[in-house]
Amino acid sequence: MNLSSRSALALFVALPLALAGCGSDDPAPATTADTGTTTDTGTTPTDTGSPADTGGDTTAAKDIVDTAVGAGTFKTLVAAVQAAGLESTLRGAGPFMVFAPDDAAFKKSVPDFLLTQLTTAPYKTELALILKYHVLSGSVKAADVLGKKSNPATVLGAKLSVDGTSGKVVINGGATVTTADIGASNGLIHVLDAVLLPTIVDTAVGYDDGTTKFSTLVTAVTAADLAPTLSGPGTFTVFAPTDKAFADLKTKLGDTVFAGLLADKVKLAKVLKYHVLGAVAYGKDVTSGDVTTLEGSKIKLTVASGKVTIGDTTTTSANVVLTDLPNSNGVIHVIDKVLVPAGIL
Repeated sequence: MNLSSRSALALFVALPLALAGCGSDDPAPATTADTGTTTDTGTTPTDTGSPADTGGDTTAAKDIVDTAVGAGTFKTLVAAVQAAGLESTLRGAGPFMVFAPDDAAFKKSVPDFLLTQLTTAPYKTELALILKYHVLSGSVKAADVLGKKSNPATVLGAKLSVDGTSGKVVINGGATVTTADIGASNGLIHVLDAVLLPTIVDTAVGYDDGTTKFSTLVTAVTAADLAPTLSGPGTFTVFAPTDKAFADLKTKLGDTVFAGLLADKVKLAKVLKYHVLGAVAYGKDVTSGDVTTLEGSKIKLTVASGKVTIGDTTTTSANVVLTDLPNSNGVIHVIDKVLVPAGIL
């Protein structure tokens, strides 16, 4: 297996423009970011073009989607919004504030193969999740954050790191607002020169396609005190067992033994690290062979007929059911079985 640590994956987020709202299956919009009292730094936001309007101007004729279409520089974003089924949301009443990477940001940041995958049907949930990470509920102008730092919650629920202390607005330490306060009838657009992605933990928390969820995995990661690691700079590849996979393990072990595993931080951390590699490995790069996990021992990857299975210390292999869920600090591959290292059962 080629464990190439290409962090370009994290950049896939380029698609996030307008869609970031919440689809018909979205959770209730997060509370509008509280920027506190405006600090006047005597500077204006970095602006590479003339703002179309002021924020949240309800007299603007076009909504966020039509404003993006009219600009002509968000074609990839608009396509992603449509693919994720979120267009109607961003045409809604709002107000929304969208951090929008333009086509140039996308072109330099997003691998073609990843874009192709993420715009296909199995990835609608992941695509929508990424887009929501670029949207806040409410309208916050760039001037409201200049001179200060804040951590507003996105519509996804995960927070952003917003730094306006250097005379410009920088998001998550790497994306700069290049054009601020483009008004639409239902909110504001701030153009970014890079794309954003949630962390592995935030992705696991927010993912729910109606069948697949990772709530037990998130509970286990928290109980084992591994959330800070998997929310950190990475990079990682995580083979993520679904809730059903954990339920199957519970049935096999019995309620008492399973509860004991969740309560034993040392054993639980051992199990979870057995699902993690220390570099980014996309599905297309996987080849048959043994790879070493963060736990220290190896798992066996087998590629046959376009499918990947993972062997552990038991007689039953795990199937990779969905590949390449992108994150700022790595990639998630979904599996249908909890991998069991030596000394656990």
